[in-house]
Amino acid sequence: MTAARIEVPAAMSDLGDRDETWEPWLRGLPAQVDALLREWDLTLDGPAAHGQCALVLPVRTDAGVPAALKVTWPHAEARHEHLALQHWHGNGAVALLRADPRRFAMLLERARTTALTTLDDVAACAVVGGLYERLHVPAPPQLDRLSDAARDWADRLIALPRDAPAPRRLVEQAASLARDLAPGADGTLVHTDLHDANVLAADRAPWLAIDPKPLSGDPAFEVAPLLWNRWPEVVGSGDVRGRVRYRLWTVVDVAGLDPDRARDWVVVREMVQALWTIEASERRRERTLGPAAQEWVTRAVTIAKAVQD
Repeated sequence: MTAARIEVPAAMSDLGDRDETWEPWLRGLPAQVDALLREWDLTLDGPAAHGQCALVLPVRTDAGVPAALKVTWPHAEARHEHLALQHWHGNGAVALLRADPRRFAMLLERARTTALTTLDDVAACAVVGGLYERLHVPAPPQLDRLSDAARDWADRLIALPRDAPAPRRLVEQAASLARDLAPGADGTLVHTDLHDANVLAADRAPWLAIDPKPLSGDPAFEVAPLLWNRWPEVVGSGDVRGRVRYRLWTVVDVAGLDPDRARDWVVVREMVQALWTIEASERRRERTLGPAAQEWVTRAVTIAKAVQD
């Protein structure tokens, strides 16, 4: 078997905002997959798919069991994905069958290709809120802590120049909230990126979570991705504020989250999204935000305002 047996999707080469390790990893990916197929006695069983940072191949084990081989670009957010999946034991998430953390490779239960995006956005929020009950278990001790991240975000937000392209009032509010929320923010295994596209239909359960970026954190931290995804539907509703709040209160009610903490974490996370966008622009030495970056900051600011009375 040669590396030519798998073809890396051309679109993966076009994914931007990666560091200098991205291109070498892509070049070595066919050989890495080839080695994993041989070592784990796997047979390819369909075309490759990919997300923002990983290649996923449908495979069959030597016993004929359908599975998915996921090989991820090594980066900090993916470092503990296997630990979260192992900790859940398939309860609310796809089951982990095998892992090689050194190579950021996992053999996973194969779910269907039908995502939660096939449901109405508010109905999808209710499904995700129901999954929280199974996923929010005591965190394994190896995970990074939300409290540390929150303190770091607070410092970086305050360090933004006063003329940064984000409302200073919201920047300072998010920094203050992050500091206030940090104490006691740890202890629960949180997915952190659970939204419609990261929930798939499956044979043994109606819906299962995939692709965690886990932290030891606060259940109320989870909500924000449900608000910033499927944004054209929010805009198309004609009532941006109302639709954002409808999503927020749906998931809060279904999951039984503290509404004040959920709202405050949304403000923090939205302004952190703006922060990351501005920092990325600065690293590229851009004098102004490009259209896509400006749209992302505008979206973040809009949501941060919408969730507040």
